[in-house]
Amino acid sequence: MTDASEKPFADWIGRTSESEDMLTERLAASFRAIFGKHLAPVADGAAPLGIHWCLSPSIAGMDELGPDGHPAKNRDLPPVPQPRRMWAGGSVETFGELRIGDRVSRTSSIADVTRKTGKSGELWFVAVDHVYSTERGIAIRERHDIVYREAARPAPANSAAAPNMAPAERPFQRSVQVTTSPVILFRYSAITFNGHRIHYDLPYATEVEGYSGLVVHGPIQATLLFNMAATEIGAAPRKFDYRGLSAAIAGTGIFVRRGIGAEADTYWTQGESGAIHMEARSQQYASGVDLVRIT
Repeated sequence: MTDASEKPFADWIGRTSESEDMLTERLAASFRAIFGKHLAPVADGAAPLGIHWCLSPSIAGMDELGPDGHPAKNRDLPPVPQPRRMWAGGSVETFGELRIGDRVSRTSSIADVTRKTGKSGELWFVAVDHVYSTERGIAIRERHDIVYREAARPAPANSAAAPNMAPAERPFQRSVQVTTSPVILFRYSAITFNGHRIHYDLPYATEVEGYSGLVVHGPIQATLLFNMAATEIGAAPRKFDYRGLSAAIAGTGIFVRRGIGAEADTYWTQGESGAIHMEARSQQYASGVDLVRIT
């Protein structure tokens, strides 16, 4: 394979776009209503942790949408050939808090575009760097990894969501069960303006994309993990790495867990069957920037 075929979108790397959004009390109230007791406490006036994933969504008219509900042509992302878009993971660095009423600017740049071939076929990985800033300076820096997969092939309904099973008896020191109902998925789709049909259209999710049910959003799981880490350590994680391992299906419920001993800085979401859906690691390290403490 030639370099040109491995990196056919090399000219996209480094492309930058900018957006701006207002962090309103209404958005914060909606976010709290969805996650409730699973949010870490924050100082008065501060926005709940993880709300940055709700800012600056891609907005397109109805006639600009593709069959999956996403904008068919997102001018800020390369037009990779595979149709099925998913959250693969990312890394978040916290430098300061977001506050209710902030006007938040986001600068995004394409960091990498990679094509790989795996057991499930051709995969495209697009890495996007985001910087969220307020008038006080940089609040969050994030690397967001997006994966694009081939269209679902004729197979049993749950083939596209085959889980990576958890190690037997993986020890944990804290575990919280979260009910992932279709209503939670619908509400989160609403506040993020996410039209991806795998989160609310059951026939589409099962018959077209091959899942065994509605798919729980990646950022819902990342928000739960991020907030558990913050609650445990008493501050927003200075660095928070997360990656998706298998699809979580609505209605089955998930456990949000923290490891023990050598894995005390590791968190994960786990299904009732034992499948691990998302794994994360938090880091606190010395720097010249004050950490965001929580009350």
